[in-house]
Amino acid sequence: MIDIKGTSRVIIENVQPQVDQGLYPAKRTPGERVDVTADILSDGHDHIRAVVLYKKEKEKTWQQTEMLLKGNDQWTGFFFVREKADYVFTIKAWVDHFETWYDGFVKKAEAMVDVHVELLEGVAFLKTLAGKKNDVLADAIQKLEGAYESAIDYVLSDDFEILVHQYPLVEHETQYFKELRVVVEHQKANFSAWYELFPRSASLEGNHGTFRDVIRLLPRVASMGFDILYLPPIHPIGKVNRKGKNNTVKAEDGEPGSPWAIGSDEGGHKAIHSELGTLDDYKKLIEECKKHGLAIALDLAFQCAPDHPYVKEHPDWFKQRPDGSIQYAENPPKKYQDIYPFNFETRDWKALWKELKSVITYWIDQGVTVFRVDNPHTKPTPFWQWVIAEVNEEYPDIIFLAEAFTRPRIMASLAKVGFTQSYTYFTWRVTKSELTEYMTELVNGPSRNYFRPNFWPNTPDILTEYLQVGGRSAFMARLILAATLSPNYGIYGPPFEHCWSAPRDPGSEEYLDSEKYQVHYHDLDRPGSLKDFIARVNEIRREHAVLQTIENVRFHPVDNDHLICYTKSAADKSECLLVVVNLDPHHTQAGWVELPLDVLEVDEDHPYQVHDLLSDARYLWNGQKNFVQLDPRVVPAHIFQVRRRVRSERDFEYYL
Repeated sequence: MIDIKGTSRVIIENVQPQVDQGLYPAKRTPGERVDVTADILSDGHDHIRAVVLYKKEKEKTWQQTEMLLKGNDQWTGFFFVREKADYVFTIKAWVDHFETWYDGFVKKAEAMVDVHVELLEGVAFLKTLAGKKNDVLADAIQKLEGAYESAIDYVLSDDFEILVHQYPLVEHETQYFKELRVVVEHQKANFSAWYELFPRSASLEGNHGTFRDVIRLLPRVASMGFDILYLPPIHPIGKVNRKGKNNTVKAEDGEPGSPWAIGSDEGGHKAIHSELGTLDDYKKLIEECKKHGLAIALDLAFQCAPDHPYVKEHPDWFKQRPDGSIQYAENPPKKYQDIYPFNFETRDWKALWKELKSVITYWIDQGVTVFRVDNPHTKPTPFWQWVIAEVNEEYPDIIFLAEAFTRPRIMASLAKVGFTQSYTYFTWRVTKSELTEYMTELVNGPSRNYFRPNFWPNTPDILTEYLQVGGRSAFMARLILAATLSPNYGIYGPPFEHCWSAPRDPGSEEYLDSEKYQVHYHDLDRPGSLKDFIARVNEIRREHAVLQTIENVRFHPVDNDHLICYTKSAADKSECLLVVVNLDPHHTQAGWVELPLDVLEVDEDHPYQVHDLLSDARYLWNGQKNFVQLDPRVVPAHIFQVRRRVRSERDFEYYL
């Protein structure tokens, strides 16, 4: 039997944000705005009013904010989430007969139609609204009951129009049948800068590095403006089938192997690789990170080397082949003989899930608050949904970054079920059209409500062709794009700072002499480092809130496809940054950028100043079209702060 409220005439449909019909919550961080849209309609031509109802999930009282009609029955409203909590919202709408009467009255009065009866109707509506006590409405009633001409003048006045808006007549309302959830996570979920380094390459003397060597590097990492230090796996490395230099099948004596081949006779996922130090050393590193404003990110790689203790203790957790061997990991034509993946279809899956959860909670108890999760798309999504929810219930404010370069729907699914941030396709988006299209998808597509992108120009696995052939300017351009387009970004540190560009083979994205398979010595003070440039970019990110969110990006025309131009503006237009990047790493490029002046909040008849935050240069611009020229051999980008001309009380001009 359908439950019908016969006097309710309003229909509410297509409410957003709504992730998979409300199965999953939308995501925000404190201070962010939740934009709510819906299709709201009714029969006839009566006026509709609508509000967003919202509250923290455990509160009893709803707050509300008005929705506005944008046309074609599409309505929009918003509310702010002020603190870290779970919020719920819904929509209430109704036919407002008082506003409908007012609209009709104005049209009749302006057409000189007799409105005596209409005034009586207005009085009736006002009395219904007034209830027992309301001085404003009582005064309005008195005026409508007064002289005919003066009553008409009053109804046509601005004061009465405001009254109609402030006192809606709420009758026979329709409330949307769902309460939709918004989970508000901690601030770092939406704004972070990651720096990745291999601790075994952290020694300044060229020996095998330790956690103590990493501690000596913390002031340097912090001075560049990073707030998350990510280390590849720190556990014992398998000795069986260990990979050698440049991913050769067999390691030579003394070669360290891949840190992602986890486990040996020295221990497994809850143990420390002995050459890096002890557990106490690692906990000391975590404490020292905190002193420098850094969080430590642990690489969570749920896979095992052939000699991991799990293989002997729980052989049923792995896929057995007909010849009695265990199936190693493959991504044809790539083979990973040094890695055994877990078999999540094991009959003992409950024990496997419980053990893997205990790995996460063990390291949280040691002080870890951030996990970079290796290849989560090769494990069942229901497992991640369960384990992240379990961990969040016990330990709030844990970040899970999904390293899943895979099909879009799988990446989306992982974000929906709980991953805080996600790697993206930015790494391979190089041209203006590719970047614009991808950003439009991230900002305006449905994933905006649950998918937090984390832009990485490079990783230990990925050295793109653009970086291989573009030289220093290519690294600078990609840094600017990553750091200004996305509030979350990261770099694979020393190789990025020093512009490593040599691939293992032609056409390969693997590094020559990759750190994944050998220890490196990094001369951090050698000439040509991007350290100071990176530090300045991160300083700009921290100082300008418009770079700490993603949904405010807006692209603008440039008459040169090698130049990309976009603004990031505050919602109240109090600040606007204009970014122009030369995507050609080899040649100077120039062109005319075209900017709508409403975005900049500037006067078409007066010049305005653009202040380059990278070079400190200042230029006076006029109107919508202005000329830019960027030599990639110097700096391939501008980050302009737009300064409007204002006049002070003492009658001199300055730029705000």
